[in-house]
Amino acid sequence: MAEPAPCQVCATTDRDHFIQTKGMDLFRCRSCGTVFMDPMPDPAAVEDLYSDAYDGATKGYFAKVESKLRRSRGRVRQLRRYVKEGRFLDVGTNGGFMAKAAQDAGFVAWGIEPDPVSVAYARDNYPEINVFQGFIEDFVETDEGQMPFDAVYCSEVLEHVLDVNSFVAAISKATKPGGVLYLTTPDIGHRRVPANVLDWDSFFPPSHCIYFTPASLTQLLSRHDFTVFRKRLAFKPGIKVFARRR
Repeated sequence: MAEPAPCQVCATTDRDHFIQTKGMDLFRCRSCGTVFMDPMPDPAAVEDLYSDAYDGATKGYFAKVESKLRRSRGRVRQLRRYVKEGRFLDVGTNGGFMAKAAQDAGFVAWGIEPDPVSVAYARDNYPEINVFQGFIEDFVETDEGQMPFDAVYCSEVLEHVLDVNSFVAAISKATKPGGVLYLTTPDIGHRRVPANVLDWDSFFPPSHCIYFTPASLTQLLSRHDFTVFRKRLAFKPGIKVFARRR
């Protein structure tokens, strides 16, 4: 029998079985409340999930481009309360909407995205932004990735990540000391999570393989030199935080 995987946030193996669904087991850490799959999905299977993830950019996320851009502009305005200008990085840029909004607001914008169809969409429609196809861990090893960013945005990506410490460490490396990270992810501890978690529209392993509480996310970010300085209220079960790189 395999040894239980430790919690990626607090490293304990003290946990309770959370749920089994479609042959997959998820556990809740007794120490910090993080919920995670064990075993985690196979990396090759995860890579397949993000190859043409949006059916040739014909539906889903790309269906209402103007509304996506409008929301992105609003989020850029929120970020500009803390960072007025400089280099902007969108980790998980998808079709490039947030990077485009940041570029229009005066930032020099980069996006990172593993899905080749999404990358092609961003490059075709927003050639003024810079798009790197791949993962943040690879990007920070490039010449451009080693030039730190003033503002970093990462929305609804962390819950997909197999190794959250490697991922957040790379974001930290990409962020200038004093720079600001705006991060969102589902909140497994939110009072509006349904009693039957399978009824929650943000619960779909293996695509989402790890779920945080506000406290466990703060703990993870702190380990990688980020200090959370603002938490936005979320009516739906989500965490929205601004954190400054120490």
